[in-house]
Amino acid sequence: MGSIWTLHNKFQKWLDVEIAVCEVHAEDGTIPTEALDEIKSKASFTVERINEIEKVTDHDVIAFTTNLAENIGPSSRFVHYGLTSSDVVDTANALLLKEACGLLIDKTDRLLAVLKKRAFEFKNTPQMGRTHGIHAEPTSFGMTFALWYAEMQRNKARLERALEAVSVGKLSGPVGVFSHLDPDVEERVCKRLGLSPAPVSTQVIQRDRYAEYLSTLAIVASTLEKIALNVRHWQRTELREAQEKFKKGQKGSSSMPHKRNPILSEKICGLARTVRANSIVGLENVALWHERDISHSSAERMVLPDSSVTLDYLLAKTAGLLEGLVVYPENMLRNIELSKGLTFSGQLLLMLTQKGVTREDAYQWVQRNALKVWDEGGDYKELITKDADVSSSLTPEEIARVFDLKHYLRNVGRVYERVFGTA
Repeated sequence: MGSIWTLHNKFQKWLDVEIAVCEVHAEDGTIPTEALDEIKSKASFTVERINEIEKVTDHDVIAFTTNLAENIGPSSRFVHYGLTSSDVVDTANALLLKEACGLLIDKTDRLLAVLKKRAFEFKNTPQMGRTHGIHAEPTSFGMTFALWYAEMQRNKARLERALEAVSVGKLSGPVGVFSHLDPDVEERVCKRLGLSPAPVSTQVIQRDRYAEYLSTLAIVASTLEKIALNVRHWQRTELREAQEKFKKGQKGSSSMPHKRNPILSEKICGLARTVRANSIVGLENVALWHERDISHSSAERMVLPDSSVTLDYLLAKTAGLLEGLVVYPENMLRNIELSKGLTFSGQLLLMLTQKGVTREDAYQWVQRNALKVWDEGGDYKELITKDADVSSSLTPEEIARVFDLKHYLRNVGRVYERVFGTA
């Protein structure tokens, strides 16, 4: 990903656009075929020379074409024929973004494979589900991975839409009205480059396309932060249900040798914020003065590479994090038992209503015993069994079924069929 965003590759994409335009001109007889041959054989540049020229011209595209002319010779007069700077820059940007988005989709596929593998590995592993950070009802640990898998599938679809949005070129001239080139030239050049021509443009490709790309990257980064945040919670000493792999020789703290900190998860959470912040720049760049200004240009030189490289890194690191995640099912069971049976109160409420008890009475019976456990301790099942109202409505066997952990995992297979197409 880093190599896509080097200055050399950027200028190479500019050259790819310029040569594609020359090829179409040669086909139309606008420039001699001998000139095209000379341009293709001699066109070259160096980043150092372009930077040197730009110190004088204060214009990067002119510095680029000047460097080409130094190497091509007289035939260079046909380079950039009928074009304005943004024709080259924006069409080349499309090539860069198309490459970058393709890599992000590949990395997403790798993460999806890890999520699917771990989802099936822990499909029947019970874990305490929490709402507001408080014990709620038991769930399947594998369901969490299934949830993330489904979300990453949506993210992949978003990336594919963003790929389509940015894979657009324009060669419509200074204000987009094709005053110096026929629209047919734009269409044929874009086809050569694997792009679609913009249906209409000003001097620039409209920046809602880039905003969509950056916003999509921000959404994906937010999903990765959600994943990492869960790992950070699981690794807390009080829970210790799962933790990052701690490799040999790793150190957790300069002063506390016992520490194993979720540093990778914290890094993912922190860097996700920068990708989200960059999406705001993309949205701010949508509104430009009249047919164009260049307030967007300087910011894009930062946010497009930074967001692409950062998300590429985050996708790779998240896949590695989950692939190496150390899981403690025994601690999950221990944590389920911490609430002394309180988390089965919902099922008890439903069973009482099935026996003809009004919901209001059932809720009162269930809650009064639950509050005793909260405030005084003890075992919820024991209190329920001794409660005259409950025991007169339910048999001991029915009460035992209320506290059966398997009840809560009985439909996990159905969910897996929805997510993965198989249980």
